[in-house]
Amino acid sequence: MERNVFEKLVAEAIDKIPDEFLAELKNVAIVVEDEPSREQLKKLKLRKDMTLLGLYEGVPQTKRGEYTMALPDKISIFKNAIEQIAQTSEEIKKLAQDTVCHEIAHHFGSSEAGAKKAAKK
Repeated sequence: MERNVFEKLVAEAIDKIPDEFLAELKNVAIVVEDEPSREQLKKLKLRKDMTLLGLYEGVPQTKRGEYTMALPDKISIFKNAIEQIAQTSEEIKKLAQDTVCHEIAHHFGSSEAGAKKAAKK
């Protein structure tokens, strides 16, 4: 899938997030990357054979105090991993949407189990 088409799917996934959550999504950048960096994999202690669809890097809202002049948190959506798992354009769209929801749930302080639940909704 062309990168611009994939980026559009991610933008559409963000648009589907309920307004009450979008209004609270503060100081976070959502980006599309082809794959995780070596540093990201090392930090997470992931083996090269493990698949990472997305990654939230930052301080969850439940753990931060007053926030001023701070670099934004970052949510990375990994295009190549999603395309390797999904078989069709519709599956890519669904998996991208689930991944966006999952990582946003981490931004709001959800555990891995809670984020998985959020992605299924």
